[in-house]
Amino acid sequence: MKSARVFDGALLRADLFKGGNRRLFVSFRQRIGSPGAFDPPRPVRAFTSRGYAHLHIQSRWNDWFVNAETEALEAVLRDLAPGFRRVVAMGFSMGGYGAFRFSGALNIAQVIAIAPQISIAPELVPFDKRYRAEAKGFDAALGDLTRHGAPGLRGVVLCDPFLRADLTHALMAQLLFPRLRLCRLAGGGHPPSRVLRQGGFFPDMQAQLLHGWVEADRLIGCHRAARRVSPSYFEHMRRVAERHGRMALAERFAARAATVVPVVDTGKNTGCEKG
Repeated sequence: MKSARVFDGALLRADLFKGGNRRLFVSFRQRIGSPGAFDPPRPVRAFTSRGYAHLHIQSRWNDWFVNAETEALEAVLRDLAPGFRRVVAMGFSMGGYGAFRFSGALNIAQVIAIAPQISIAPELVPFDKRYRAEAKGFDAALGDLTRHGAPGLRGVVLCDPFLRADLTHALMAQLLFPRLRLCRLAGGGHPPSRVLRQGGFFPDMQAQLLHGWVEADRLIGCHRAARRVSPSYFEHMRRVAERHGRMALAERFAARAATVVPVVDTGKNTGCEKG
């Protein structure tokens, strides 16, 4: 499937698949270990096979999409968005921030933001020291979600409440976007969707976005069902137990992590109950 390059910068790139469809799914590149090059764009067929166009936005560097080309990309997105009757988005970590940052330009109706940040500016998020090197060149005004986000944005923010920085970002996102619902997926890690993926429930999460409404209670129920077969869940809970000095419990979690077999996105589990 070929894409149309709708923005082709040195720092930012946006590719559109099936642009003739009237509904749009937007994805954002997440933070990567070795930045410096763009990836070949790939369509998310869970959406393109069901009547959605797919727009994928990348940043060459881990700069949270805030650079000398941000405003030019934003102008292109503002011109593009009116061609679609509905726009939804999903983003992981830096990609979640990207979904927030461009939600106003794209007029995003629903979002699934997975362990997103609301900024990397030290003066705004002094509790989060993970991205200090990248924050040195960050333009806090250009990246300000109160100026550039859509106040009426709906959807969910997924986070692991045992990861204090991720939980704090999630709570701050709710203050900025009051219609977002918070999904506390204990033991999910970063990203907390890993447990859903290992349990085979990732397609269920995509389906909610596809069909128009994301239910926080349903996603929490999916997580509860998925964690029974998630090595990642038991490994994260082992670390939590060790931090609290509960070594016997940590050993039990370690034993489960070594024996459970993940389902891993078979799509068989689509009936998770509300939590």
